[in-house]
Amino acid sequence: MRTLAVSLLLFAAVVFALTRDQDGFLGFVNAGAEASMVGAIADWFAVTALFKHPLGLPVPHTALIPRRKDELGRSLEEFVGENFLQETIIRERIEAARLSARVGRWLTNEANARRVVDEGATVLHIGLSRVRDEDMVALVEEVLLPRFLAEPISPVAGSLLEEVVKDGAHHGLVDLALEEAHRWLTLNEEAFVEIVGERAPWWSPSVINDRVTHRIHLEVVAWVEEIRNDPYHHARGALDSALEQLAQDLLNDPKTQERMERLKARVLGHPQVLTTATSLWNAFRRALLASLDDPEGPVRRRALDELRAFGGRLTGDAALRTKLDGYAADLAVFAVSRYGDELTAVITHTIDRWDGKEAARRIELHVGRDLQFIRINGTIVGGLVGLLIHSATVLL
Repeated sequence: MRTLAVSLLLFAAVVFALTRDQDGFLGFVNAGAEASMVGAIADWFAVTALFKHPLGLPVPHTALIPRRKDELGRSLEEFVGENFLQETIIRERIEAARLSARVGRWLTNEANARRVVDEGATVLHIGLSRVRDEDMVALVEEVLLPRFLAEPISPVAGSLLEEVVKDGAHHGLVDLALEEAHRWLTLNEEAFVEIVGERAPWWSPSVINDRVTHRIHLEVVAWVEEIRNDPYHHARGALDSALEQLAQDLLNDPKTQERMERLKARVLGHPQVLTTATSLWNAFRRALLASLDDPEGPVRRRALDELRAFGGRLTGDAALRTKLDGYAADLAVFAVSRYGDELTAVITHTIDRWDGKEAARRIELHVGRDLQFIRINGTIVGGLVGLLIHSATVLL
């Protein structure tokens, strides 16, 4: 493009030289060629002055970009921050993008959902495979156990137990325990009799022992059944009272708190805790890795079904889409308000690192084609203006 612009200037110069001191039609051609040269040289000077000193001469107000690149970088940073990283603009763009609707439509396609599952399974498999046993031991031994030992457990346990008793959340567990106890006692009478009989005195006759142990079995079954069937049984009330008192002791009684802390320290300090934690982790990891390796296994299949179901819900639930788009906008606004200055500062830091000549070269290469069009247009427009001036001169 620079060659084309220079060629037009040279063409105008040749035409001017060939038509000099001519009248009539050639006079108009000569005037147009002269004005074309003036326009071409003037626009060449203007374009060149942006990036360097024309002909190497330190003419004032030339080489603007090399001299003022830092100011241009800061101005560009301010312009981006003031006109793009604004809350209203971000919210409008996210609302117009309809992110949740697009995600929903994309996930309803089984191929897309399967791709997400496959990629996630691959990343998870790589991550789990690279966790070594010694890393897990170090995590438990150096991070988790010291933290649990340092944190008092009594206030947490007391508050939790107090809320459980207050809400009656433990009643379901009590009912389950009574049901299982009644079932076991009913189906395992011989085992019960044998266990109780082993604790009978050696001198007691076996006939009496059998009658007593069977009687004990009947009474225990009846007692458990009575508690199971009566939600207001005094035994249930006694259990509630005992749990409530334990919660209060854990919160307020120093002796109970001390015993609880000693129990915690004794349990967590046992060597088997570390061994058990490592064994549980290895078992969990092996099972999960085996499931992830199977493309049609239950884990991947369930993840695929859940993703497609979520995509269908996004597609059909306008309220959910609105809520998620709002969350996305809030997150974007938070990120921009917190880190927007750092983002726009990248512009200034990058331009500051550039050498002045390097900055001019980069910008000129990026917009140079359009800049050469300015020279070409200057040549053409200058020629037309020269024709108009010459015409006016002839008419006058």
